[in-house]
Amino acid sequence: MRIKVLGCSGGIGPGLRTTALLVNDETLVDAGTGVGDLSLSRMRRIRRVLLTHAHLDHVCGLAFMADNLFGLIDRPVDVFALDETLDALRKHIFNWWIWPDFGELPSTNAPIINYRAIETGHAIHVDGVRYTPFPVLHTVPAVGYVMQDAGGTIVFTGDTYADDSVWNALNALPQLDRLMIEIAFTDEQAELGRVSRHFTPSLLGQELHKLRHRPELLLTHHKPGAEARIEKECRVALADWSYRHLRRGDIITT
Repeated sequence: MRIKVLGCSGGIGPGLRTTALLVNDETLVDAGTGVGDLSLSRMRRIRRVLLTHAHLDHVCGLAFMADNLFGLIDRPVDVFALDETLDALRKHIFNWWIWPDFGELPSTNAPIINYRAIETGHAIHVDGVRYTPFPVLHTVPAVGYVMQDAGGTIVFTGDTYADDSVWNALNALPQLDRLMIEIAFTDEQAELGRVSRHFTPSLLGQELHKLRHRPELLLTHHKPGAEARIEKECRVALADWSYRHLRRGDIITT
């Protein structure tokens, strides 16, 4: 498995892109602004998109990619997500007001996007990788993905907060090599994190005691302007863990 980090920031700015992971060149996990750094020829190779939830920073790139691919592909891009996420996409983005519905264009029989509902615990097997969605706690229905191949297991939580169901799902895994998990806010913004369902360094450090595995932590989704403070606080809160802060362009392999 080869994952290229197209975007991993909690916002936009010079050099910053929101969440999008390119797996083995043909699969996107989330489709934030990082998708915009793909060339048109690279976009044409995308066969499927797995979404964690419907928030704009994780889905906006899908709208523009679908527009770019109009007339250039002869098969739809499968978009896998929870029913609630797909419903939100249809109602609030691909609704003919905000954006055309590429689930019907160029025709209902040959669309650019093929909406595919997922259920937690039910794996998707594609391109040598097994993707298993599991529930996470966020402000909207959301999942993370366990990504497994012969080389190992990487988990991407997407946006999440402290909840035992997350750790129960991860503890049930026989192996966990890397855990890609978010820290959006600094410790002094803990109340904002609670309301918006995002981790702070100290809260993540406390919650990790519930995890029986010792994976390398890959930290994502830092809000622009808070990165240096978050990194400083992580040196204390995660002192007992092997971790690194992901950057746009990073490559992760199993």
